[in-house]
Amino acid sequence: MFSLKGVRHRYGAREVLSLERFEAAQGDKWLVLGPSGSGKSTLLHILAGLLHPTSGTVEVARPIGIVPQKLHLIASLSVEQNLLLAQYLAGAKQEPARAAQVLAGVGMADRAGDRPHQLSHGQAQRVAVARAVMNRPKLLIADEPTSNLDDAHCAAALDLLEAQAAECGATLIVATHDARAKPRFAHRLELGA
Repeated sequence: MFSLKGVRHRYGAREVLSLERFEAAQGDKWLVLGPSGSGKSTLLHILAGLLHPTSGTVEVARPIGIVPQKLHLIASLSVEQNLLLAQYLAGAKQEPARAAQVLAGVGMADRAGDRPHQLSHGQAQRVAVARAVMNRPKLLIADEPTSNLDDAHCAAALDLLEAQAAECGATLIVATHDARAKPRFAHRLELGA
């Protein structure tokens, strides 16, 4: 669940985001579409609490899971340790059984001991989704999860995000410039450049 009212954000004199109202109920699936520079990442950063808007009010259910555009897996940690790190950073008890369950849910149960450099891009993306849902988020955010993917892998990435959001009962927000995602989402916010 989230609610943004009168949210505007500026970088210097340039306004990059202006939303009078943007709200979602728990379990909704939203697609945020727009070209590069349209404010998609700024909006996601505001929803995630990583950026305070220049003006407006923001209410967001927590915890939040984030699948960033650059996956940011820790190279020196195993796949399982990358997932447990999410719980550690949230101040939650580390649950290896939860990590095993989530990895199984994304088809990566047999890679728990691997390091990120041993994974393909698609496998690393699955691990990033698994890490994002470790803390059973109320809001799951994905930034450009289909960039550089062919049609089959694009569909698989969106299937995975939808399945994991449904399992947590999370509201899902996918931000992309990729029009292939459009038919899958009844709720869409289109941002202009």
